[in-house]
Amino acid sequence: MAVNQTSGPSMSGARAIAEVTRTVEDYFLAWYDADPERMRRALHPDLAKRSHLAQDGRPPVLRAATAHLMIGWTAEGEGRETDPDKRRLRIVVDEIHDSIATARVDSANFREYVHLARTPDSWRIVNTLWTWTDLAHPAT
Repeated sequence: MAVNQTSGPSMSGARAIAEVTRTVEDYFLAWYDADPERMRRALHPDLAKRSHLAQDGRPPVLRAATAHLMIGWTAEGEGRETDPDKRRLRIVVDEIHDSIATARVDSANFREYVHLARTPDSWRIVNTLWTWTDLAHPAT
């Protein structure tokens, strides 16, 4: 399912890497499984999720989504995916420094850069930037 690799000069130990990886995996699997509670646990309430997408031959533009929108879309099944090949994830934790972390994710459809913060209860995703990796995917 998810493959984690680490890189970067500042690592905070195997436990922190596993926790960050699990949060990012929860985010994707919640999307694929239409599990809004799992999505809510992965996201910081002040999430800033952005896409950088081209449309109709025009230059790419930024589009934004919030935690509230992501949780709602998840509940509606917008990302439901059952094909095991399309659920494949490669998660790379690039760096953990104190209470912040950065990771990147390659999946069948997305390349996503993820920033996380350690809250009192768990790691939470605070920022993401993504684009399509599936060239056959229609521009949105």
